[in-house]
Amino acid sequence: MPSPAPPILILASAACAYPGADAVGQAHLTYPSNTYVIRVPSPAIFPESFYYRAFEKGIGGIIVMSCGVECPYQGAYERLAARIDRVYRGLKERGVNPERLKLCSICTVCTKSFLKEVASMNEVLAEEEAVTA
Repeated sequence: MPSPAPPILILASAACAYPGADAVGQAHLTYPSNTYVIRVPSPAIFPESFYYRAFEKGIGGIIVMSCGVECPYQGAYERLAARIDRVYRGLKERGVNPERLKLCSICTVCTKSFLKEVASMNEVLAEEEAVTA
């Protein structure tokens, strides 16, 4: 029996990405049940240590869905992108595949992009599981 897919955590910005995730539900589109969406004012509020702890506690992948440069909080996206770059380096140092963390921009009606990012992360996790099996 195959093991269950590792959990994927999505940090979805309240202004853009969360309405996009909601649009997926309203359209009755489906995505894997290992995906957990958390609505946040801005993903920029999470410190670097959050990502490391999440992976240590068993989260398989994290998708940070933001508004991109259209963020209503001035300078937040730039700070977030810089933080994610530092986390990528820290993950490599810790022996964690940095592909397990993804930063993307999702708009309020981007249902296809939302589903593509979830599918892509599941592919990364499946490939990693196949290598370690």
